[in-house]
Amino acid sequence: MSGISKIKDRLQVFLIELGDISYFTGRFFKEVFKRPFEIKELLRQCYNMGNRSLLLVGITCFIIGLVLDLQTRPTLMEFGAVSWMPSMVSISIVREIGPIITALVCAGRIGSSIGAELGSMRVTEQIDAMEVSGTNPFKYLVVTRVLAVTLMLPLLVILGDAIALFGSFLVENLKGNVSFTLYFNQVFDSIEFGDIIPATIKSFFFGLAIGIVGCYKGYYCAKGTEGVGKAANSAVVVSSLLLFVIDFIAVFVTDIFYDL
Repeated sequence: MSGISKIKDRLQVFLIELGDISYFTGRFFKEVFKRPFEIKELLRQCYNMGNRSLLLVGITCFIIGLVLDLQTRPTLMEFGAVSWMPSMVSISIVREIGPIITALVCAGRIGSSIGAELGSMRVTEQIDAMEVSGTNPFKYLVVTRVLAVTLMLPLLVILGDAIALFGSFLVENLKGNVSFTLYFNQVFDSIEFGDIIPATIKSFFFGLAIGIVGCYKGYYCAKGTEGVGKAANSAVVVSSLLLFVIDFIAVFVTDIFYDL
């Protein structure tokens, strides 16, 4: 019976937290259209989350492009289909690998940063002080950060895709003596709007999920330094799991439209 009660307690905690996050998300959409619009803080957060994540995203995607090409090339050579390498790599990166890898990197880089920052502000009672002084901390802290992640992630995905394709081109150039023009002509011939648009749309949802979870974990952080660590850690874990769920739903819905 103790095992069943533990499962029941954990399920109850999960459902309560799911409801709290849903309420938090609803509050975000309610506050985002209210004045004042914190444009200066939004731009600052866009710089912090976009520019400072670019190097990590670029290095990761570059290596992904190199490894994907190196691992796939021998198999295609066995079937005499190595000429299809640019098309295969480009579709794989643009449709799936680029968006999900970039989102996971940002979940670790941005999600933990938001959770730790807002958690520290909650522990040191800075959020309480803002409420007492008449400032809307939710509007200033949460809305700006969620919007910044939502806007910046698709841009990072596009840049990451380009860098990954360049990494793949370097392998093709060294291994198969493929020119830059020939490689990217094949890339652009194989990519369609049906590949780019769904990947871009789901990138916005990835950014929204990372921002909402990171802000929620930090905004309602438990007291003490241990609570800050747990907020940062759980923000990464929960947002990463949520990314895979969103990705599955996006692929499932896209597949339905392709069938139609």
